Amino acid sequence: MTGETIRWENDAGEVSLLDQTALPGRVRRIRCRDVERLAVAIRRLEIRGAPALGVAGAFGVALAAARSRERELTRFLADVAEAAELLCSTRPTAVNLSWGIDRVLSRVRAARSIEEGRRVALAEAKSVAEEDALTCRRIGDQGAALLPDRCTVLTHCNAGALATSDWGTALGVVRSAVAMGKDVRVVACETRPLLQGARLTAWELSRDGIPVTVIVDSAAASLMQSGEVDCVIVGADRIARDAVFNKVGTYMHAVCACHHGIPFYVAAPHSTFDPGSTAADIIVEERKGEEIRFRGNEKMVPDGAGVRNPAFDATPLALVTAIITEDGILRPPYDLTAAGKRRQRR
Repeated sequence: MTGETIRWENDAGEVSLLDQTALPGRVRRIRCRDVERLAVAIRRLEIRGAPALGVAGAFGVALAAARSRERELTRFLADVAEAAELLCSTRPTAVNLSWGIDRVLSRVRAARSIEEGRRVALAEAKSVAEEDALTCRRIGDQGAALLPDRCTVLTHCNAGALATSDWGTALGVVRSAVAMGKDVRVVACETRPLLQGARLTAWELSRDGIPVTVIVDSAAASLMQSGEVDCVIVGADRIARDAVFNKVGTYMHAVCACHHGIPFYVAAPHSTFDPGSTAADIIVEERKGEEIRFRGNEKMVPDGAGVRNPAFDATPLALVTAIITEDGILRPPYDLTAAGKRRQRR
């Protein structure tokens, strides 16, 4: 799936992305000609997944620089910074988005001319995308060694190529293990309410010929109890000093895995680490209640009933068996300081 998720279209000077809200029924691309359209795509989850959002943020700054009509450097920099602020506000929990934005914006601010600002913005954004693809391959190779020669992996939401530039984090581990000749089967939780597991994870793995079975989220504990799951691997949207933030429902799987003595792995790049924050510091995105109230045009919740729709939950690090990164496997007791320094250097 190299380059399918999100890429820069050089000829048109646009950000092109695979519309993840249309899958699996339709495969279509969206072309974002301005930052406002890219911001809409991020809010609608047309592009999603922590590493992919980092790439989107990076390309978004490059797009703002390319589209700015300001002719004076100070005004140009203010224009790009305003666009960056808009992008940063779209998804408050996933740290990669702001990381990708800040990385490119810092290069633009150091530019001595508008032309240089545009050039370095695009070059840095492309570097972010290329590095993400390489990082995911390294995460996959590191994590593959943890899997038995024959195993069933349970995963939640989508942490595959659709959530990154290529290969994936959690699914990257699966892909690398299969490439090594291991017999790996995947159980994909449907991931309510938008079904990223059923729609996206199953679509990816089916295309790769990797056996995948979709279950409702509430069936995971039963499968663990019956011995049908050998390990759980998930991605992450932010790893704070004391907790992993990932798609809501992850905490439930971690508790069940711990109870049944099943390894619970988190696969994530250093750009997802936020060692300066604790769980209490993080804003958990609350999405619109309509995602739960309706299935298509059919009403699923009666009028008068309240709805809560948090996008993420926090899994305490005490429940995490290991964190798989591009530079190796982290195990308890976790010291995220070194990872945080790597994040800052990039």
